[in-house]
Amino acid sequence: MQLFVGDDWSEEHHDVELMDPAGRRLSKARLPEGVAGIARLHAMVGDQLGDDVDESEVAIGIETDRGPWVAALVAAGYTVFAVNPLQAARFRERSGVSGAKSDAADAHMLADMVRTDSHQLRPVAGDSAEAEAVKVLARAHKTLIFRTHPPDPATAARAARVLPGRIGGVRRPRCRRCPRAAREGAGPGLGGATDTRADHRGATERPPPRHRDQDRSDPGSPAR
Repeated sequence: MQLFVGDDWSEEHHDVELMDPAGRRLSKARLPEGVAGIARLHAMVGDQLGDDVDESEVAIGIETDRGPWVAALVAAGYTVFAVNPLQAARFRERSGVSGAKSDAADAHMLADMVRTDSHQLRPVAGDSAEAEAVKVLARAHKTLIFRTHPPDPATAARAARVLPGRIGGVRRPRCRRCPRAAREGAGPGLGGATDTRADHRGATERPPPRHRDQDRSDPGSPAR
């Protein structure tokens, strides 16, 4: 016996519909994401197949090819077809004229699409151990890039303390007239992540010029 399942998924739930080879709806439900939802789907399939469960073929259409839900379906022995959203939209236009769209209607459409057009769909294959290891490494690499590029405020603050004059690995422009201590962040407001030339104004202002006859021993003495 053949059984066709349409699965319209979201992050919180899955709307599923079970269909027989003649296109008749056998059952439908909204299942929660996670182990409880998978268990209910297995129960729905088992109720329809009965004693023929081991000799039956279950084909599932869903608009994604990744994630724990899809991996669980493949591991259970179901034939899972990853339906491209554009393919689903074209099939919806072909099979209906109202243009109405809902989760339950999309689940029905996916089940019918698997029933009639499975030869044009791509089945999701289970990955080997090597492929799973590559996925883990790639996800770890992506996570590392996301965490360091660009840096979050806490990381930027630590970088400012450890590497004065650098934020996120990029050297900030320096004021050439600033003293070295001011450029390297020696003191509050100097060399920090938000300092500017205006912050260095006090350190860069030159003293007023002396008159040639002014007493050099007393900078504040009046000129002769």
